Amino acid sequence: MATDIVIPQKERWTYEDYLHLTPPDNFGFEILRGELAVAPAPIPRHQWACDELTSLVRIFVKQNDLGQVFSSPIDVILGGQTEAENVVQPDILFVAKDRLDIITETNILGAPDLMVEILSASSIQRDRVDKMKIYAEFGVKEYWIIDADQKTLEAFELTGDEPVLRATIAESDMFKPKLFPGLEISLSELWYPE
Repeated sequence: MATDIVIPQKERWTYEDYLHLTPPDNFGFEILRGELAVAPAPIPRHQWACDELTSLVRIFVKQNDLGQVFSSPIDVILGGQTEAENVVQPDILFVAKDRLDIITETNILGAPDLMVEILSASSIQRDRVDKMKIYAEFGVKEYWIIDADQKTLEAFELTGDEPVLRATIAESDMFKPKLFPGLEISLSELWYPE
């Protein structure tokens, strides 16, 4: 059964506006440069990759006391608290131990050290272009894009003027993230069993 979503018309959206939205269970909201973005719930292949990668990274981060790992849905506010015009829910994020003060009771207030997005058919442009620019602008250090359909992972460094592609890994190759020395991830662990 389809659910009609009634979204108030606004010229510019802020975090305060966002807090008053109540999405149906199968939709998520984000604000990108003041514009509201609505996305359907992820498909099983997407969610499998998210859960598997979250688990692998979280175990490594905990064992090495490096910080905190979260998976969506969790609000990340980039900019001022209530007037922020960039509110995202990355699939996975990492905040380093020396920056845990950006984790509040209700959200992440500031740029995590790592953001991870897993592509969906409806999110390719938003994840590859729009979010990458916003993440770089607000100080995210690393950005990983996973394509669960093509079985690839791209790791970008966002610390310079332009994003730099540091690694493209495919199928069952081993990924050794620069951000987590000593961690080795076989990409085959991320793909939904066919």
